[in-house]
Amino acid sequence: MDLRELYQEVILDHNKRPRNKGKVINANRHAEGYNPLCGDMVALTVKTEGDKVTDIAFDGQGCAISTASASMMTEAVKGKTVEEAEEMFKAFQKMVTSQGVEPECEDQLGEEIMSLAGVREHPVRIKCATLAWHALHAALQGEEKVTTE
Repeated sequence: MDLRELYQEVILDHNKRPRNKGKVINANRHAEGYNPLCGDMVALTVKTEGDKVTDIAFDGQGCAISTASASMMTEAVKGKTVEEAEEMFKAFQKMVTSQGVEPECEDQLGEEIMSLAGVREHPVRIKCATLAWHALHAALQGEEKVTTE
């Protein structure tokens, strides 16, 4: 199995069995994201205690890339500080929009999230991959709605 196939397996697994799907009941931050290009929608609920993301979940509907990205993102930021989560948002943006993957992005995001790097070869899919990340950024900034347009 080559690397591309392995990455496809990771994405398909997160799409079929999304982690942290649902709502955080006692969330103190939330944001809704919408991609008007394809109709993907995500509702993100986040609980922070002090400067830590202690719980996070997503709900909504979207394509495999959108769902897998949301699932991976929630796993990755749970337990991180708000600042670390914001740095991950920036690294993810850089990864999917730049030509090459910089080593610090790999270190910050981890191998599983790096499986989404291939979306940069399909510009129309970048908004699918970044939707949940934009919702995370909005929620951490105290904003409640975000769109990929």
